[in-house]
Amino acid sequence: MNSTLRDLVEVRAGHPFRGSVPVAADGNAGVIQMRDVSAQGAVAWDALSRTTISQAGKSSDWLQDGDVLFASRGARNYAICLEDVPAQTVCSQYFFVLRGKTDRVLPQYLAWHINSGPCQRYLMSNAEGSDQLSIRRAVLEDMPVALPPLDRQRLLVFLAETASQERRCLEALIKNREQQLDALAHQLLSPDPNRTH
Repeated sequence: MNSTLRDLVEVRAGHPFRGSVPVAADGNAGVIQMRDVSAQGAVAWDALSRTTISQAGKSSDWLQDGDVLFASRGARNYAICLEDVPAQTVCSQYFFVLRGKTDRVLPQYLAWHINSGPCQRYLMSNAEGSDQLSIRRAVLEDMPVALPPLDRQRLLVFLAETASQERRCLEALIKNREQQLDALAHQLLSPDPNRTH
């Protein structure tokens, strides 16, 4: 069964900062910016800048577990599903926030689906801009979404998480081997105090 994104989620823009985020060490809110999200989709919660958000803002503006962030600008338009969101956190205006309005789709599945090849090709073919590519809200909302049953969505999420764990293990092994080789090279180049001339 196929649907469009607008049928499944409410899409809204991130907090409307004018320009860069005004940092306030004692601010009442944390802000997710592009630099706070890794290529693997992890958020560096401890590194978030603090800012002051007017208390007149609606409580629904705060991010919550299960929200999906979509990076709408730049060469890489990725989605991440938020978990363990600290209280009173917002995201910058360079993200769209996707909040489910139906229980027919898992947010983790939706993030995986947006990051999959077919959706990425759809986004690339509809990106606009010369200096910096961006995705308009209407383009994102019109994106086709395959909607399998929930048990199949859970299976796909599990397979994707397993693949991510395997990638992290392999990257750690590669880094470890590179460090071993660097240490060997260092030993070869260091003078041996026991060597006789």
